[in-house]
Amino acid sequence: MTKLKKNDKVKVISGNHKGKEGKILKIYRTTNRAIVEGVNIIKRHTRPNQKNPQGGITQKEAPINLSNVMLIDPKAGEPTRLGIQIIEGENRSNKRMRYGKKSGEIILS
Repeated sequence: MTKLKKNDKVKVISGNHKGKEGKILKIYRTTNRAIVEGVNIIKRHTRPNQKNPQGGITQKEAPINLSNVMLIDPKAGEPTRLGIQIIEGENRSNKRMRYGKKSGEIILS
C-alpha cells in the first residue's frame, strides 16, 4: 500500500529525471507506478485519425515507479517520508492521517 495520493506534490529522487518536481496525475496501485506532471516525457508517433487528422508526434508523461518519488512536505518545502497517525474523533471514530516525518506536521489532502 502506498501513502501517496493524486495531486500530491512530489520530487523525483532517483533515475534520469532526478531533482524534478511535479504533481501526481494518476496512480496505478497494481503496478506501483504513478504519472507525474512534467516528468518522464515520451514521444508517441500517431497516425492520422478522426480526433487528430494531421497525425504526427505527440508528447505525454509515462509512468514512473513510486519508489523513485518522495512527497514534498508543505511546511518544510523539502522531500520527506510519510507516516500514519491515528487521530481520535467524536463518537469513537478514528481517522488515519498522514504526517511528514521531517516536520511532524499532519498533511491534509
